[in-house]
Amino acid sequence: MKYSAAIFDMDGTILNTLDDLECATNYALAENNLPQRTTDEVRGFVGNGVRRLIERAVPDGTPVSLVDAVYADFSSYYEKHCADKTKPYGGMNEMLASVRAEGIKTAVVSNKDDYAVQTLARVYFPALFDAVVGVREGIKRKPAPDTVFEVMNRLGVPKEQCIYIGDSEVDIETARNADIPCISVSWGFKGRKFLEEHDALKIADTVSGLTDLLMTE
Repeated sequence: MKYSAAIFDMDGTILNTLDDLECATNYALAENNLPQRTTDEVRGFVGNGVRRLIERAVPDGTPVSLVDAVYADFSSYYEKHCADKTKPYGGMNEMLASVRAEGIKTAVVSNKDDYAVQTLARVYFPALFDAVVGVREGIKRKPAPDTVFEVMNRLGVPKEQCIYIGDSEVDIETARNADIPCISVSWGFKGRKFLEEHDALKIADTVSGLTDLLMTE
């Protein structure tokens, strides 16, 4: 077994958060008399954090003050409703338990605001992660490697024994910037074709396939 720690993205990797993200986005847009977005549009906006999601969701040319208002309304709504429709992908909890049973430490590094990351990890994955990190003030978000390095330090595992798992090009770039290998998952928000076009080196199409890659590498 090559790896001592597996670091996971959250949205589109371990949790299907799309419905709640769409609801929060459209609530915030409606509160500010802006047009609604479709599920596919919101899916395309996700990956670089909530602020970037909102900047992509509002019409081009929207004043910064209005973007700020939409962001505030999103955050207020999502804090109360982040777990309404969100669900772990099938077999995810069992996979995490199995790799932990083999002595692999597990962690989450997300571009989601930290309050939501902590809440969702606690609700859906109790006792299944050794460290959980989201976006906080003053700390660079992915694809900067800062939060990945923070988790490595918390886990006490050198980068040579870590692997990163995610569903997007942001995750591929994050792993590259941290100088660790990456497994991309095709069940998330981007899909296999997109991942291949963005130079994914290893792609898991199923949770069991991901388990095999983590256990046999």
